[in-house]
Amino acid sequence: MNGAELALRTAVLNGVDICFANAGTTEIPLVAALDKEPGIRCVLGLFEGVCTGAADGFGRVLDRPAMALLHLGPGFANGIACLHNARRAMSPVVNVIGEHASWHRHADPPLNMDIAALAGTVSGWKRTCRSHRSLSRDMAAVIAAGARGQVASLIIPNDHQWADCADIPVIMASPSFEPVDLEAVDRAARVLRTGRRTAMVLGGRALRIKGLLTAARIRAATGCDLLANSFPGYVDRGGSLPAVTRIPYFPESAMELMARYDVVVLAGAWDPVTFFGYEGVPGSVIPDGAAKIAIDHSGQDVSEALEALADCVGRPGKAAVAKGCGTYAKRSSLPTGPLTPETVSAVIAALQPEEGIVVDEGLTTSFPYYPLSHGCAPHGFMTIAGGAIGYGMPCAVGAALAAPGRTVINIQADGSAMYTVQALWTMAREDLNVTTLLCNNGGYRIIAMELERAGLTDPGKAARALVDIDSPPIDWVDLSRGLGVSATRVEDARALAREMKRAMKEPGPHLIEMMIKR
Repeated sequence: MNGAELALRTAVLNGVDICFANAGTTEIPLVAALDKEPGIRCVLGLFEGVCTGAADGFGRVLDRPAMALLHLGPGFANGIACLHNARRAMSPVVNVIGEHASWHRHADPPLNMDIAALAGTVSGWKRTCRSHRSLSRDMAAVIAAGARGQVASLIIPNDHQWADCADIPVIMASPSFEPVDLEAVDRAARVLRTGRRTAMVLGGRALRIKGLLTAARIRAATGCDLLANSFPGYVDRGGSLPAVTRIPYFPESAMELMARYDVVVLAGAWDPVTFFGYEGVPGSVIPDGAAKIAIDHSGQDVSEALEALADCVGRPGKAAVAKGCGTYAKRSSLPTGPLTPETVSAVIAALQPEEGIVVDEGLTTSFPYYPLSHGCAPHGFMTIAGGAIGYGMPCAVGAALAAPGRTVINIQADGSAMYTVQALWTMAREDLNVTTLLCNNGGYRIIAMELERAGLTDPGKAARALVDIDSPPIDWVDLSRGLGVSATRVEDARALAREMKRAMKEPGPHLIEMMIKR
């Protein structure tokens, strides 16, 4: 048994069963070892961003790590944008990065790079394997670290992968969390019980079923509102789960919402701030003078902290908990007319299947979707947590592989889609049940909106050239078919509903190009 085989055996023992890979020469031993390890499914991405984005999507759905196998520093760099999103989504992702042989790095070969420094920008845990004898221990440690809800990265030199490891045992390690800060929990409980205007901003595991049910108990006992950051990583929604309001993207709307509260409790959430710095606009959307208390930090399990908080504020009766939680709503009627953000969102909310997964990178087109879908049947929902565009299609790949029995709908902006369009090929190769709803508005509409916010209501030719992407127009039907995915084009809401129904009934991936009215 060589080091690569030992690494993969360790991965399987520690619960990793899928590897999204774009490997090179420094990972040849790991590629060969995959043939000897049936416990790991290997999925090829034609671009490293597809691999890291798919590992992110897989981790978000199942809340356990997938592996991304990457080639040296440049390969890791190609995947770093999606890893940025994974970090902000608190997604369990394990990167295994091949490195030059330890005895060759000093020669400064062409692909040489400070991989550890690069990995540190997105990784909550990172390590370089220093000896083949520590390989199993290092592999178990990186998986345990990722399982805590973070990006974790292990760099393995090529010579350690080839080394004879026949006498080295396979190590198993369990993720461990730091104890809950009971003082912070008690402080939050005291302010929540004061009767002041209170809100609890949920994130990470707090937005999964267990956390949401606990949050519903806290709300029933204290009257607090339940919020989430503008772009949460993963939310269980619908059915009898409590509705959670997302803090708006634009700062004025966000500050208007948060001005209602005297107390804000953070539970697994990022501190709500504006996406960008705007002249004359505060960076934080929580008003000055409002109390802000975080009941957990990155080394703790927010689910445990929420349970402790629920115990502190008291246990309300079942009727009180149920009040304010969702109920199944009748399917809304299907709209007609041209494709606009409102009609597109209404069609999706009306047709999405029970237990489906919606991956949202529709940006300006899909803004109306979230409130419209509050009354839908149970489903999972993912957003562009870190704002690095191009996450949608790779994340949908990972979601479909994590939950093959669930329909995945990817609402996908056209400009963002071009960043990781290679994901369509992986969908075709793996025969994944993903319906991509491609929002074709011929431009980076979010940038156009930001230009308007900056007072540039009539941008000139040079500025428009950096916003419009319709000259030449991108033919998404031909492009999708060329990558092996069935595709069609629709121009009104009635046609969208018809094609959505058909796509979700047929196995395999489909793309529907939606011509959005501008």
